[in-house]
Amino acid sequence: MATATIKDVAREARVSVASVSRALNGGRGVTAETSERIREAAARLRYMPHAAARMLITRRSHTIGALLPDLYGEFFSELIRGIDLAARARGLHLLVSSSHDGAEDAAAALRSMQGRVDGLLIMSAHLDTAFLHANLPASVPAVLLNSAVKSSSYAVLNIDNYGGAYAMVRHLLEAGRSDVTFIAGPAGNFDAQQRELGYRAAMAKYAPHAPLDVVPGDFNEESGYLAGQQLLARKQRPKAVFAANDMMAVGCLYAFKDAGVDVPREIALAGFDDIPIARYVTPPLSTVRVRIVDLGRSALEQLAAMLEEPGQDAAHTHTLDCEIVARGTCGANLTKMSPAHADSSSKK
Repeated sequence: MATATIKDVAREARVSVASVSRALNGGRGVTAETSERIREAAARLRYMPHAAARMLITRRSHTIGALLPDLYGEFFSELIRGIDLAARARGLHLLVSSSHDGAEDAAAALRSMQGRVDGLLIMSAHLDTAFLHANLPASVPAVLLNSAVKSSSYAVLNIDNYGGAYAMVRHLLEAGRSDVTFIAGPAGNFDAQQRELGYRAAMAKYAPHAPLDVVPGDFNEESGYLAGQQLLARKQRPKAVFAANDMMAVGCLYAFKDAGVDVPREIALAGFDDIPIARYVTPPLSTVRVRIVDLGRSALEQLAAMLEEPGQDAAHTHTLDCEIVARGTCGANLTKMSPAHADSSSKK
């Protein structure tokens, strides 16, 4: 059977080719009744609009690009799920790439998407204003996720990393832990930097005489496991450990369990993100909840609004709240506490 053409649809619906084009591409000048008849004819004939031709008419690909630092792990799978759910609801397609090999990889990914997407969602440790100006055309709308960039050219959507970390450290100290060790994230990562700042500020406020204790990590399970082993090798073990993300907290928990350490009786443990696995480890992981799916959904909706109203001012930063979820690893009965309870006067 030959592939149906737009002329076949026009003949079947008893309208002009121009009317078919307007109806199928969301244009005006076609009544609702006629538009419905055209769509029914297109469905009967199994007509598929030619993507390239449609782009020439609408000047849109109806595709959104997402550049992420990695595609591995529950955080990114949940983030992509949130973006995809919102994109599908708006009839948009999603093109995803990663930049885990460095700035050149990120630049290559951005260049490869040019001309193929209507707008971009970007999360990358390599972002700064100079990088964006060099690799992202001004005509392409973009929303930056978890970024320190402050520019009149870009919209930014951040997590309250600082407030979430501050609230968790305060909670651990107020639960009776005399000191808290922090497992840091990768150097140069905006989220990791903000979470460490929150840790340091809360320690200075609520445990000014306790030593600051930061051990290196890399946002993966292995680095959390190694950090846990390092802490257990000390003569004086910490009373609580706060990992900069859940993946490291899970790795640290495994190290503690391998060594026979009772969590939380001997050492309390907490993470950040509330990835799905956090509630299913034993004991369940206390964490700072980031509504990851909502982060992806909000980013897509913000970008879609920019596409629908190209003239609107995109230069603003939104910050999504976090909340404390206390489960078995911290030995507390508290269910939720918002970072709003943190002393905002300490926040930078």
